[in-house]
Amino acid sequence: MNPVRPAPLADRWKQIRLAVFDVDGVLTDGTLALAAPGTPAAGAGSVETKTFHVLDGHGVKQIARAGVAVAWISGRNSPVVAARARELGVARLHQGIGDKLPVLQAILDEMGIGFEQVLCIGDDLADLPLMRRCAIAFTVPHAPAAVKLQADAVTRLPGGGGAVRDLCDRLLHGIGRHDLLDEPGQ
Repeated sequence: MNPVRPAPLADRWKQIRLAVFDVDGVLTDGTLALAAPGTPAAGAGSVETKTFHVLDGHGVKQIARAGVAVAWISGRNSPVVAARARELGVARLHQGIGDKLPVLQAILDEMGIGFEQVLCIGDDLADLPLMRRCAIAFTVPHAPAAVKLQADAVTRLPGGGGAVRDLCDRLLHGIGRHDLLDEPGQ
């Protein structure tokens, strides 16, 4: 067990007020599909596509309904990610972030909460500073070993393929909001 997180996982769920998600590799499968300028698909500029899983979106909406704030912090900038965040009502979207910890600290200061009230999920080395500080840290099956070592658990499903829904369902269970686990998607 990570010494920063001494309490049993079952006890830490109840304290969570904020869920922080990396995007590429967590909310997506990490694949970047780019069409270069001059190709028929790109027209005048390059086009980036990302694929999001609808079940993950439902999970994000359900934890927000349960009163858990949601933030996405990504190392890349993408209008596709901004569009998906708007669609899901994720107001705390931070993109193009190299050092994610100061951004999370600013969110915590704004909300008036501490790291002991934060759950995070990341999939690569840039996510380790967050994972080491948050009360609960998850990762996905394809994450490097160094990331898995810092995680409390690995999702059963892959990034972009239901990992976020898996985590959201565990969170809803952990905070005792079983009623939201039975609601159909919207």
